[in-house]
Amino acid sequence: MAAAVLLAGRVATNLVGTRLQQPATTTRDGSLITLNRYVQEPVPDVVLVGSSIGWRLKEEYFSLALVRNLSLAGGSPVTGLEIVAKQPALPKYVLIETNILSRPVDRALVDRFTGPEQSETFLRPVRTAIAAYEAWNHAPPDPARLRAAHARLLKEPPSDFDNRVYVERVVKGMNAEDPGAATRDNVALIKQLISGIERRGARALLIDIPFAPEVEKTRAAQMSSEIVRSAFPDREAWLSIDVPPDELRWADGVHLDERSALLVTRAIEQALAARGQK
Repeated sequence: MAAAVLLAGRVATNLVGTRLQQPATTTRDGSLITLNRYVQEPVPDVVLVGSSIGWRLKEEYFSLALVRNLSLAGGSPVTGLEIVAKQPALPKYVLIETNILSRPVDRALVDRFTGPEQSETFLRPVRTAIAAYEAWNHAPPDPARLRAAHARLLKEPPSDFDNRVYVERVVKGMNAEDPGAATRDNVALIKQLISGIERRGARALLIDIPFAPEVEKTRAAQMSSEIVRSAFPDREAWLSIDVPPDELRWADGVHLDERSALLVTRAIEQALAARGQK
């Protein structure tokens, strides 16, 4: 009976396909699902690669239909960038977050999503069945309700949450950090990957997501910014994010809160629209 169930599942998997993903139980699981969708589904118009800073700019915040956020919480923007660069087809725009560039490339992820597909022949039918149930049981939120919720949030005033204790902790850590050597290595790799992407017709743009003013002044933030700006001095290489600073808030001192992330997302869309009109 068990063999019959597995055989039936295998036949169903061949018919349905393997794109259905199991539910995310951790932040990394969510990133893996997003990466897997990216390599299997039609190529989007815009891809964002980044760290946890960029990860806060949720795909659902964008009004553009074809946007994928491949930012990795706790990871490096260069990991996502290398995965994108090694795909057979590229998006129109690749946005590269430059806030955190001191982390190493996750070679295991790059190999997983740029090498030959792993078969998992035995367990794939069971995994597909579970994923199908979860996809049915946890349908994505209704777009109209999301838009209404976002519109209400944007009408609210900025949060008055007191985050001073978190900011002080972040400032202390970033003042003690020396990201110089690692950032230079990653910037050199970014330049190489951008060159290959743009030779193939896509446009790579760097973005600097706003930090809290106190964090912007830290040693690590200033060193990273100087290294990246020195390597990419051309203003056309950057996508400016124009949001009034007094409208932005950081719940933990580093990551934008939901309302601020929405504002930054809208500013990115406006900047991309302006690029498209040139």
